[in-house]
Amino acid sequence: MKANEYPNIPVEKLQFAKDRDYTHDKKLDTKPVGYFRDAWNRFSRNKGSVVAAIILLLLMLYAIIVPIVSHYSINFIDSYYTYALPKSTFFSKFGIWDGTKTIRGVNQASYDYYNAIPGALVEVEREYEVVKAGKTSKVYDLKIDTYRKVGFADILLTHQELEDVYRYQEETGIQLLYPLIDTSKVACQTYRSDPNAWFLTSNKGNAKYDAAGEYQNIYLHDDTTEDGYKYVNSKMNGQQNQVRVLYYDWFTYKNGEEPAFLFGVDGYGKDIFVCLGVGARVSFLIGISVSIINFILGTIWGAIEGYYGGRLDLIMERIAEILYDMPFIVVAVLFQMYFARKVGPIGALLFAYVTTGWIGTASTVRMQFYRFKGQEYVLAARTLGANDKRLMFKHIFPNALGTIVTRAVLMIPSAIFTESFLSYLGLINLSTSGVTSIGTLLSNGQSSLSTYPHCIAFPAIFISLMMICFNMFGNGLRDAFNPSLRGSEG
Repeated sequence: MKANEYPNIPVEKLQFAKDRDYTHDKKLDTKPVGYFRDAWNRFSRNKGSVVAAIILLLLMLYAIIVPIVSHYSINFIDSYYTYALPKSTFFSKFGIWDGTKTIRGVNQASYDYYNAIPGALVEVEREYEVVKAGKTSKVYDLKIDTYRKVGFADILLTHQELEDVYRYQEETGIQLLYPLIDTSKVACQTYRSDPNAWFLTSNKGNAKYDAAGEYQNIYLHDDTTEDGYKYVNSKMNGQQNQVRVLYYDWFTYKNGEEPAFLFGVDGYGKDIFVCLGVGARVSFLIGISVSIINFILGTIWGAIEGYYGGRLDLIMERIAEILYDMPFIVVAVLFQMYFARKVGPIGALLFAYVTTGWIGTASTVRMQFYRFKGQEYVLAARTLGANDKRLMFKHIFPNALGTIVTRAVLMIPSAIFTESFLSYLGLINLSTSGVTSIGTLLSNGQSSLSTYPHCIAFPAIFISLMMICFNMFGNGLRDAFNPSLRGSEG
């Protein structure tokens, strides 16, 4: 190299390069990031989707664990505690979530009635007078314990059961049996067969107090007992024994714990806390099963359509269009009518979903195969001798996996919502022995929405959380697997 060939560069600045000055590519210090690892990194940065995934996990754990660990089962029914309000043993100590409610405008007869039941009247919140038809009367606003207001109950016991009750009273000192009522002394017709009407009243139901201001009992007398009252009445030719018990204590005796239903009780006397867990389990089972089955069927069908194309694609598309035009509600009802007896209501519903549910996935897969099958790497693999099966599921399918997985995940809330919708309308019935669904709980609670809103509130909150979180989770997966679609609708 001659210096005069570069007149703008001084000669003294030209030096021979040394070996250590040669420029080389630097070695990567970090491990290569794969497709799924990169998707996870993007998903974990989406805080909303991560929170939604955590909530979904908690809901699934609730559905799995609660029916197992709960003291009650889906078949538990207590007709005495129908519509009992939610009660927590822990929070009730602080005066909240204690199963109480306020009854306003109660007349004197109702006040005397609740006051005569041990523990039923928690507090008189207000006492005032009202004028009606020119007459002044006293009314009350009462805070009532919905568990203790059941009061007394007449039940039948066998001789062995009666002996067990006597033994329990002696060992614990807790009274279970109370004197029977002399119904001939019940003046108010409304209380004629009510085991809580143990006190003397007027024809209108107002209590008649004694000189000390106490209730006057109207118990049956029996000279053979210590206190002179009758506690047992023989029934069914001596085979059964009628007794009168305070039902709160009787429930504790039979179940080993005081009555306290965390989410309350519905109109059938079932624990909503357990029923919701079982219903959520059924909903998750249906949603996930439908998603998996439709994912498999849709992937195979759409892959064949998109890869081979031509006349085969034309024929398969026409078949899919015919199935797609079948109204799902009609299909679901027909399957429930004719197949539920053989495969059960859940099996019939799954068959109805599978009949048409895979078509959307097949369309997505078909579109993705048309998009990728002409790429250079696919042509290169075909040139190197790769067969159709390898090209379809080794080279093309992985590139379309992100879109397909996202659609499969979003199919879960759609299936759950459809099942709840059909159950709510009564078009399908999943309320069989040992099984229920969220839609069934919503349908059962509809009639008591204005009076006992807890029957429908907890299932509604649960399914709302499921729908919101599944959609946020699915959108997070969409953005993670395909960043080019970040923030788009769908």
